[in-house]
Order: sequence, then C-alpha cells, then structure tokens
Amino acid sequence: MSLTNTTGRLRYVAPLLLIVAVAACSKQDEAAPATTSAAATPTAPPPAVSAEVQAMDADALREAATKALRENRIYAPGGDNAMEYYLALRDKLPNDPGVTSALTDLMPYTLIAAEQSIAREEFTEAQRLSAIIEKADPKAPALPRLQQSIAAAQQAVAQRAVTDDAKTKADEEARLKEQQRLAQQAEQQRAAEAAAAQQLAQQQEAARQEAARQEAERQAAAQREAAERQAAAARAAVPAAAPAQTLRAVSTPAPRYPPEALRSGTQGEVLVEITVGTDGSVTNARVVRATPARVFDREALNAVRRWRFEPLDAPVTTRRTIGFNPGS
Repeated sequence: MSLTNTTGRLRYVAPLLLIVAVAACSKQDEAAPATTSAAATPTAPPPAVSAEVQAMDADALREAATKALRENRIYAPGGDNAMEYYLALRDKLPNDPGVTSALTDLMPYTLIAAEQSIAREEFTEAQRLSAIIEKADPKAPALPRLQQSIAAAQQAVAQRAVTDDAKTKADEEARLKEQQRLAQQAEQQRAAEAAAAQQLAQQQEAARQEAARQEAERQAAAQREAAERQAAAARAAVPAAAPAQTLRAVSTPAPRYPPEALRSGTQGEVLVEITVGTDGSVTNARVVRATPARVFDREALNAVRRWRFEPLDAPVTTRRTIGFNPGS
C-alpha cells in the first residue's frame, strides 16, 4: 500500500478513529508501562522515538506504521506505535506530505492519552507522550499546557508524599508517646499494688503479733490462777492447828498512794498474805491478788512490812486486803 493511499484513508476515517481511540484509551494505556506516584521525582524525559525504531529503513517504517494503525496502536506501547514510526519516517522523508498529514491526524489521540496519564499520575508515560507531541510539532498550542500540567502534577504528588511522611511520622510519635504513657501507668499501678500488698502484710503481721501477745498473757494468767488454786489446796490439806492466836495491831501505817495512779484517779485493792513473828513484827509478806495488777503491789508490801502487833506465842500467818481510793 502506498503512503498516499494510507494518508487518504486516514483522512477518511479520522473522525471515526478519534471516537474509537477515545474509547480505547484506557486499553492502550493499560498496555503502556505502568508507573506509580513515585515517578513524581523529576527524571530525564524518555526519547520521542526509540533507537530501534530510528534504525529502521523507510519501507519497514511505512509497513510498521500501517500495521500499527490497523491494530489501533496509535501511541503505545513505546517503541511499537504509529506515532513513533511516522516520526522516524518523517526524519527520513521530511518532505513527504502524507507523513506530515498522518502525524497531524494522530496528534489529538496522543494528547488525550498524555492527559489521561497525568490524571493517573503515570508521569513517565506522560513525558514520553509529551516528547512525541513536541517532536511532531514543537509549536503545538497544547504543548506548554501539557508540560505545565506534568510539572504541576509531579510537584503535587511530591508535596503529598512529604505531607504523608510528616503525618506518618507524627502518627508514629503519637503512638510511641501513648505506649510510653501506658507503660508508665502500668508501672505506677504495679508500684501501688506492691505498696498495698506490703501494707497488708505488715498489718497482718502486727495482728499476728498482737494475738500472740494476748495469748501469752492469757496463758500466764491461767498459770497464775492454777498456781494459786494449787497453793490454796495445799494449805487446806495441812492438819488443823491449834486455835489461832488473836492478832492485836499496835501500828498499821497506811500505804503511800502511787503518784501515777493518784494523778490518773486509778483505784484498786491488794490482797496480801503476811506472817507475824513472836515479837509482833511482820517477818514475811507476799501479794496474793491485786486489782489492777502491778499498780499498788509495791506500796502495799512496803506498808505491811512496817506493821507491828503485840507479841505472840507462835508465828501467825494471815491475809489482809488493802484498799486504794484516791477520794479517801
């Protein structure tokens, strides 16, 4: 097929191709090399025509361009599309009007594809298509706007990446702070629980010691009562003696009131057992019972040891109760 026939056919089907191409842009772009937003970093733009295409001769280029048009490979994939084949063919046949006409007819499809690549943030593909458009017509009215759109979109993606990085960093810092706060809270709770457990253990130990002390006092009191009952039983077992002699007191000075008990208003009594010798003096004295215990014992014994009675034929043992009343 001659280039003239191909060009005429292009003019005939151009409106229909535009509609079909717009509908097929998504499919062609899927076949194009996919890029990601990471491509927002400025890189050297790809060549408009690949080295392999540029190395083909005119006949091969014409045949490849015709086949690409038939298969609707207008601008993609890179290195195997009608635009590159016609651009390379124009370099070899700069005065061929059919090639120029073909490039003019295919420019709108390439521009639409470039704008869609920008919208998808596929900047490498957008730059490749922009290079094709610039090589096809350096003075194309849409070229400055297209290049500005690529640059602006790349800058927006880069700024978004910076913002996302800052947000990610802020979120990580907030997460770490929250972890530290929770760790500190858990440590404080453990410390409080340990302190409460220690306090409870101390209270339990104090209660145990107090119970032990009370039990020791109870046992000691029981032992004293048992000893007193045993002594009373022993005295009761002694054979009856001769009728006791009558004690006639000569001097029975009152006991001194303990100052502490006097200040506190404590009162009580002491049951003492005394033995009176033949000369009337008290030869022995002991406390049998005291209420309260160990408050008036010493003063009671000191007092009865000073008592004097009339002489006796034999020693006499007896018991006397000495009362202590701060109001008497």
